[in-house]
Amino acid sequence: MSSGDPTDAQPGARRTGRLTGLLVDISPLRQSPAFARLWIGTSVAQIGAQLTVVAVGLHVYALTHSTLAVALVALWALGPMILAGFLGGSLADTYDRRLVALGTSVVAWVAIGTMTTIAFLGVTATWPYYALAAVNAASATMMGTARGAILPRILPAQLLPAAAALNGIMMGIAVTVGPALAGVFVASFGFAWTYLVDAVLFTAAFIGILSLPSVKPERGAHASRGLGFSAVTASLRFLRHAPNVRATFIFDLIAMTFGQPRVVFPAAGALVLGGEAVTVGALTASFAAGALLSGLVSGPLGRVRRQGRAVTGAILSYGICTALFGVVLLVTEAVQTGTATPEDPRDVVWPALILACVALAGAGASDNVSAVFRTTILQAAAPDDVRGRMQGLFYVVVAGGPRVGDLFAGALAAVLALWAPALIGGLVIVALMVVMFRVYRGFQQYDAAAPVP
Repeated sequence: MSSGDPTDAQPGARRTGRLTGLLVDISPLRQSPAFARLWIGTSVAQIGAQLTVVAVGLHVYALTHSTLAVALVALWALGPMILAGFLGGSLADTYDRRLVALGTSVVAWVAIGTMTTIAFLGVTATWPYYALAAVNAASATMMGTARGAILPRILPAQLLPAAAALNGIMMGIAVTVGPALAGVFVASFGFAWTYLVDAVLFTAAFIGILSLPSVKPERGAHASRGLGFSAVTASLRFLRHAPNVRATFIFDLIAMTFGQPRVVFPAAGALVLGGEAVTVGALTASFAAGALLSGLVSGPLGRVRRQGRAVTGAILSYGICTALFGVVLLVTEAVQTGTATPEDPRDVVWPALILACVALAGAGASDNVSAVFRTTILQAAAPDDVRGRMQGLFYVVVAGGPRVGDLFAGALAAVLALWAPALIGGLVIVALMVVMFRVYRGFQQYDAAAPVP
């Protein structure tokens, strides 16, 4: 993503061998044992979380045979997640961030445990799954908010890009392994046992958080003075005068709103690409595999200074890859003969499935590059006394934005066709990035060597 200008390299960057400089920088794991333990515990827990993300969608689709019903899982979670982001940010700027992360982890674990129980009891009403998924998503948002605000306190600033890349690898592994296992587990053992695996794996998160030192927020001009409306308005006042931080949220909202075709995966697996649950797992895992591979070769990202420009280019690439996935669905549907139904699904169309996976892998790689730079800008530029609330807003965008995108995709697929959300949404992203490049000139010049909010 660098412009190629030698001045774009981070000052003091070491000259290493070509291969060494290309691979991910693991210095954060070596230099901060606290970060290493947190990273390992979160990595294990995230694999289980991704099992449930896929399993809930498949479960609701099996109960309703409706793509829109799958999208409603996102709608039910959206409101609680938005409130949790703001509340979690205020908590992280008021109380010990370690305790905030621990308490919200307990709530998330109870939610997935309850979902496991009702699945074993054979509950077929969809609303309990919607409600528990919402509780789980809200508590995970608060937990992630506290975790994100902790990282700049246990790592030096120059290692934040490497830490963001490692977190990208963590999520890449989770959303590669988790969905792939989910498809196999659901097909082989059923939904309840799949949820149970998540409940067991989630206990690793407690180990990582318990090992952290106390991380109390610093007091400053933007310090939180409570958990109510005043804390939110204070953070919004800061954001109004922080154009670079604000841009990270706006750019990501564009990508997540118009580039989330995942709710069509169950129907695509049955009606277009074939393969049902295993295909859904493969499509979801392909996106994650792209993110993982880009993380493994993320060494050069730590030397990029024009990080705003890199965010813009990465999201532009994301839109192109998303649109290509839509083209695959459109062409495959157009050339098929015969009619498939959820009860009589189509056999796997291997060429189309492979092309769809390649397109989604490209989208995942682009999304990960964008996430590395957006995370770094936020953590480096936001002062500590408002960092929790900015992380809360970050998680609202990162976790809530895709749910708005799920609703958009579900509605568009219901009105037009399965290919429409990806193709139309991807083209909208490309057009908006061209506009944003011209409108947000200052963001394009953001310099990592002198971070300014």
